Amino acid sequence: MKGYRVAVVGATGAVGQEMLKILEERNFPVSDIRLLASKRSAGKKLRFKGEEVTVEELRPESFEGIDIALFSAGGDRSKQFAPEAVKRGAVVIDNSSAFRMEPDVPLVVPEVNPEDVDWHNGIIANPNCSTIQMVVVLKPLYDISRIKRIVVATYQAVSGAGAQAIEELKEQTRAVLEGKPVPPPVKIPKQIAFNCVPHIDKFFPNGYTREEIKMINETKKIMHDDEIKVSPTCVRVPVFIGHSEAVNIEFEGPVSVEEAREALEKAPGVRVVDDFENFVYPMPIDVAGKDDVLVGRIRKDDTIENGLNLWIVGDNLRKGAALNAVQIAELLIQRGLI
Repeated sequence: MKGYRVAVVGATGAVGQEMLKILEERNFPVSDIRLLASKRSAGKKLRFKGEEVTVEELRPESFEGIDIALFSAGGDRSKQFAPEAVKRGAVVIDNSSAFRMEPDVPLVVPEVNPEDVDWHNGIIANPNCSTIQMVVVLKPLYDISRIKRIVVATYQAVSGAGAQAIEELKEQTRAVLEGKPVPPPVKIPKQIAFNCVPHIDKFFPNGYTREEIKMINETKKIMHDDEIKVSPTCVRVPVFIGHSEAVNIEFEGPVSVEEAREALEKAPGVRVVDDFENFVYPMPIDVAGKDDVLVGRIRKDDTIENGLNLWIVGDNLRKGAALNAVQIAELLIQRGLI
């Protein structure tokens, strides 16, 4: 198989390091790896396939000769450097929100809308972590009956806010347990230790946060259905890895619990974990380091005509970010687009 020259932008961050791990685990055909980060991180060494690789400062010329550039360095850097990478012949798979809603940029979850990679113009957007794990589960159900409305409450791990947020939870938890003053919040707006914070990203004048608006808009774009109504509430919880979601779905036609379970058991990237009589259901500790999105607590909603309730859990650093990006790169190869 042909080898590809791959750049990882934001290689020292939580998602960037996960991208390296997944490229190695999936034996992605890398002929050359280039690790890029800020000037502050340049010179650090990371391991890839048993060898130490030196992190280089991110510059426009960093993309000379690169085939695939996996970006996870924030929206501002993506806006600045993704066009530079494309100009030099690379296909960019971007994990930030910078390009997700651009009409000429595909927003792709390979299990849901793989065909959208066919019309990329150099940049493909990776959706938001909470959106990815939800639509992977929604798609096989949508194929039974169109979805009219989704009400979702998320319970999102601190790793979604980056490596610093993980340290923040550790430090705050240690302080509480030792009876010491809790360090002031930096990455998360309020104390996260022993707390839940219904505030992820900035607030808009309508009272919704940017994270919630992402879920609304991205779901419509990925599912190719602007009529789906999505009502989200996004909450940060004191969990290191693994986003959880309570999802209520209203369908146009009847979908039984049995039909839903059968469809989900066949769905790629999904694993049904649902045996309430034996207290078996998905939890964040079950998904850390795992590729599949887990779904359980599948039950009928008797308050509406065609409704189901689900509980969905996924590793936000893997399927919610790094794995989905690598799967997009694999899709490009499979479809002969690179």
